[in-house]
Amino acid sequence: MAPLSIIVTVKQVPDTNEVRIDPKTNSLMREGIPSILNPEDANAVEAALRLRDEHGGTVTAITMGPPQAEAVLEEVMCLGVDRAVLLSDRAFAGSDTLLTAFTLSRAVLKLKTFDLILCGRQAIDGDTAQVGPQLAGFLDIPQVTYAEEIVFVEGVFRIQRGLEHTRELVAARPPVLVTVNASGPVPRYGSLYALAGACSGEHIKLWSAKDLNLPASMLGLGASPTAVKKIFEPDRSVKGEVFEGSEKEMAAQLVARLRETGCL
Repeated sequence: MAPLSIIVTVKQVPDTNEVRIDPKTNSLMREGIPSILNPEDANAVEAALRLRDEHGGTVTAITMGPPQAEAVLEEVMCLGVDRAVLLSDRAFAGSDTLLTAFTLSRAVLKLKTFDLILCGRQAIDGDTAQVGPQLAGFLDIPQVTYAEEIVFVEGVFRIQRGLEHTRELVAARPPVLVTVNASGPVPRYGSLYALAGACSGEHIKLWSAKDLNLPASMLGLGASPTAVKKIFEPDRSVKGEVFEGSEKEMAAQLVARLRETGCL
């Protein structure tokens, strides 16, 4: 059986414990905020590495972001990823999920061959869970979402999906795209040997919009069809109210208050 060619998409995201919102642009303020590897992307990387370790082949990581996003590629290479590609260009700034997925699809096609694409279910800085499915759409390949476990048997990927009240076992032949849940494979620790290779940067490629032959109509904030009306930080002040009286009286007060607030 031929070795597997696996692509995994990863993203550098702001630590949500430190997040701030720009009131003028309705976007996250990333400057000065600690950045981390998106947690569910780490699960996807581990799933890719386990398949590669068992069946042979290569794992290539792709990320899209500013130059400093190279840090997440170095991180996943420390875990054992073989190659990495950074998609970075000022023209990408403000891309919504649709244009992000389109850009990623061009990078995947430039890599030419793949059996499996793995993505984290969603990124913690957007929580849309859209990029993976949209990427599969642009590539016109099958997709399986919410994966918790992936095995490869006799040329077929067998994928266990974790849904709200049940589990599903899905079979898919390559090529296929799979999104991985936080309940997926637990990420491993990096090795010193892998760290030495990652720090050299020799396996990380940099591709711009020109390298991907992207049309201007599919670049950046101005071309993105998604318009964010407002993003705001929730009011963290909590006010409690105590009802007094008999059980019947307190129940009546609660119902009245719920009606006042439009909950009933």
